[in-house]
Amino acid sequence: MKKVDLVNTVLENCEEIKANRKMVNAIIELTFDTISKELKSQGRVGCSSFGTFKVSRRKARIGRNPRTGEPIKIKAGKSVSFKPSQILRNAL
Repeated sequence: MKKVDLVNTVLENCEEIKANRKMVNAIIELTFDTISKELKSQGRVGCSSFGTFKVSRRKARIGRNPRTGEPIKIKAGKSVSFKPSQILRNAL
């Protein structure tokens, strides 16, 4: 699902509050921005009915170039992982 599809789905389900596309798009953008900022500052964002986003750190390591097989250095980095809640897992 793309962001446009998400906006359209939310818009279709917001008939009672008479939201428009611009308002729904702004709310979704604000939600994503807030999650990003919290991950950057706190390293974790949780919602009990959905799941937990967490920043994970990867150590620097030696990898291999798949074409040549030569060893290459891979820098340390950060990534975001997601662990779904039991409620979400049961819904799937």
